[in-house]
Amino acid sequence: MQPSLTTPSTPVVQVPVMLVAEVQDALLVVVHDLTRLDDLLAHAMENLMERFTSASANLAEPALMDSRELDDVRSTLRAAVTELQFQDMASQLISHTSKILQGCAYRLASESMGSEDGEAVPFVEEVPERPNPVTQDEMDAGSIELF
Repeated sequence: MQPSLTTPSTPVVQVPVMLVAEVQDALLVVVHDLTRLDDLLAHAMENLMERFTSASANLAEPALMDSRELDDVRSTLRAAVTELQFQDMASQLISHTSKILQGCAYRLASESMGSEDGEAVPFVEEVPERPNPVTQDEMDAGSIELF
C-alpha cells in the first residue's frame, strides 16, 4: 500500500504562539514610536515656522528696506521655509510605514491565532500597494508636486 502524498497549495511554517505575540507587540511598539516621531517633527516644524515668520516680519521694517545684505537674508529665509516642507513628506512616509506595520501585526495575529467566536477583529486598512507614497527627493522654491 502506497502512502498518499498530499502537498498543501501554500507552504506552512509552524511558529510558536509566544513568538508571534512578541513580534506583534514589537510591531505595534514601532507604530507607536513612529506616531510619536511624527508628532515631534510636526511640533518642531510649527516652532520653526513661527520663528521664520517672526524673523521675516522683523526684516520687513521700513528702516531696513534698502540693504543688500538684508535682501540676501530675506531670500535665505524664504528658501529655508520652502525646505521645511520636508516635514509633510516625512509625515506621509511615517503614516505609510505605520499602516504597513500595523497591518502586518494584525494579519500575523489573525493568521497564526485565528479569531474566537465573539472576538472583535481590529479593523485595519488594506496594506498600501504603493511602496512609497512620497516620490519627491528634492525641493526648489516655486516648485510644487502634488501626490
